[in-house]
Amino acid sequence: NWQAIEAELERSLSQSGSPAMDLLLQRGRRALAEERPGAALAPLTALTDHAPEFAEGWYARATALFLTGRIGPALSDLHRCLMLEPRHPSALTGLAVILEETDQPGKALEVYRRVLAIHPHAPDVKEAVARLEARLAKEI
Repeated sequence: NWQAIEAELERSLSQSGSPAMDLLLQRGRRALAEERPGAALAPLTALTDHAPEFAEGWYARATALFLTGRIGPALSDLHRCLMLEPRHPSALTGLAVILEETDQPGKALEVYRRVLAIHPHAPDVKEAVARLEARLAKEI
């Protein structure tokens, strides 16, 4: 089933190969789960400083930056993540969300479609594609 495949993908993306770096990721994620994105920035910045080749660190920090209203730095971190792991579904989804929120529906739709090519069962992404297709059809 697709949920098991998604969980396995997330698990594999979350393993840096270093227990210390994995701990920093866990601390950052815990702060995000507790809705404290500002508190997540310190461990996630340490993670990206010490493991710049670890895509998930950039994605997690992008999430914290986005949630603290720092859209430009969040985009930069998403791009770093996607340079390292071009098929990172969560990073692509995050990029699409930012593009949509910054009134770039055409670009957002392109990115959402890339997510569906990787993860065709993502219900939120399917809804976003339908919403943007309808919006863009009205604008024509």
